[in-house]
Amino acid sequence: MTLVKIETEEQFNELVKEDSFLLFKHSLTCPVSAEAFTEYQRYIDERDDVKTAYLAVQEARPLSAYIAETFDVKHQSPQAIYFKDGQPAWNDSHWRITVTSLEDAVGK
Repeated sequence: MTLVKIETEEQFNELVKEDSFLLFKHSLTCPVSAEAFTEYQRYIDERDDVKTAYLAVQEARPLSAYIAETFDVKHQSPQAIYFKDGQPAWNDSHWRITVTSLEDAVGK
């Protein structure tokens, strides 16, 4: 699957209309985030049926803050958030973002 990067509230709001999607919040300067991003990429590489996108926190701080405030999900990076029916159904961060944890969260 192709990586989709989002940077605006408008892009995010289009995604949240989907039945479900996986969002990854990535820090461009954090080695833990780099490892988690690799796990995220490994997970999505094998799946064409999972709608997903990521944001780079340093480049999209207003969007990252908007998501945290709107959905009452404490901001962390790296962070993976699985949205179902327009609401966060699962989220986790740091070393807990693995291919297995993403599979378990999304149910794929």
